[in-house]
Amino acid sequence: MNYWLVKTEPETFSWDELERAGISQWDGVRNFQARNYLRTMRKGDFIFIYHSGKNPGIVGLAEVVKEHYPDPTAKEGDWSVVDIKPLRKTKRFIPLQEIKQAPGSEHMTLLKNTRLSVQLVNKTEYNLIMRLEQN
Repeated sequence: MNYWLVKTEPETFSWDELERAGISQWDGVRNFQARNYLRTMRKGDFIFIYHSGKNPGIVGLAEVVKEHYPDPTAKEGDWSVVDIKPLRKTKRFIPLQEIKQAPGSEHMTLLKNTRLSVQLVNKTEYNLIMRLEQN
């Protein structure tokens, strides 16, 4: 099993919209590294949903329910999507600032490659975020 973090602008597609949809394509990714990560995702992998923008932070936990296939929103190019479903909203919003200050977070892609919209989260980082959720 792998763990991921995907970013979305809440004004474009929010956690609440994902919950209403039940299952949704994670589409519109137009970065090669992010696309390759989508292609690495496997059914059952967990995904942190991260709202970017004015108040950035983690809002929920989702799961991959369908592995990659061609992005139907792509007019050209070789782009992929996965289908995800929401598992649960985090017990509380976990702001970016708190993640930055947490010991052990300094190597997270979230803090090193801030523009990447699909990121791998290792098991240690996953556990760190789960602990932050409890504070």
